[in-house]
Amino acid sequence: MDTNRQDELSMAAQEWLIPISEGNITLSSALQDLRACGDRQGDIPLLVQLVENPRFHTPGLDIFHGRVDLLAHDCIHILLGRGMLAKDEAFVIGFTMGSTNRINATEEKLFSFIAQHFYPGVYRFSEDDISVFRDALRLGFISHCIPLDRVDYDQFQGDTLSEVREKLGIEVDLLKAYYAIEARHYPNCPESIRLLS
Repeated sequence: MDTNRQDELSMAAQEWLIPISEGNITLSSALQDLRACGDRQGDIPLLVQLVENPRFHTPGLDIFHGRVDLLAHDCIHILLGRGMLAKDEAFVIGFTMGSTNRINATEEKLFSFIAQHFYPGVYRFSEDDISVFRDALRLGFISHCIPLDRVDYDQFQGDTLSEVREKLGIEVDLLKAYYAIEARHYPNCPESIRLLS
């Protein structure tokens, strides 16, 4: 794991994960569990918000499909069974963008370039993180789930994770198959090897 990311994340946030195999807790309970980790990343840098949050309308940066607010982003982490570490972030962003079925090669390259070279500190993606992002982008594209950036997650707060995944068309078997591959590709990476727990 990137030592800068490790230094800036609380221990609780580093270890936080509700695995994809967990389906019986409600989305609301899962969010409460995530929020119990505290302020997991401090203030989100402006550049990250400009690129990823739809609330920021910036000419030239509005080209990225799959932009979501922090609540939706956290819900997607939970529904995809990903934690808060670097490859988890890369996967969640990639899968969300891919689920829109609107990403082109230029957009993929531009986002990758910005995330790898201009995102500050813990938000910066490594080459391996970019690989996970690209894998997730393709998985989101081939998935039959609805575009995750278009979901009103408030309506699902009382539903179990299994129910929400089913309603959104999130294919758990597809995710598990990829997570097994990711764990083999990155055997020394905690966020990858814990995915199938």
